[in-house]
Amino acid sequence: MLTYRAMYKYVEGSVHAEVLDFPGVITCGADLEEARALLAGALVDMAETALAEGRSLPPPNSARTDPQADIEEPIHLLLQASSRIAVIPLETTA
Repeated sequence: MLTYRAMYKYVEGSVHAEVLDFPGVITCGADLEEARALLAGALVDMAETALAEGRSLPPPNSARTDPQADIEEPIHLLLQASSRIAVIPLETTA
């Protein structure tokens, strides 16, 4: 599990959300609950994309902060390994 730093800022009827130490993980939601859920999904999507492209994930930096944030908190990324196996039936001759 990797623990990054999330920030939330209330702006004009919505909540801006960003992972401070994972560039590009940004979203917004109608309220804090939605922003948290969308940010978690964005973090997973960005991590999976980086790994699929052969790039390493940025190292977490718990010291990263944003003075304009209304809320800062940890956000956890749990990665699971799996194998993708395709079973292809043998062709039969009649």
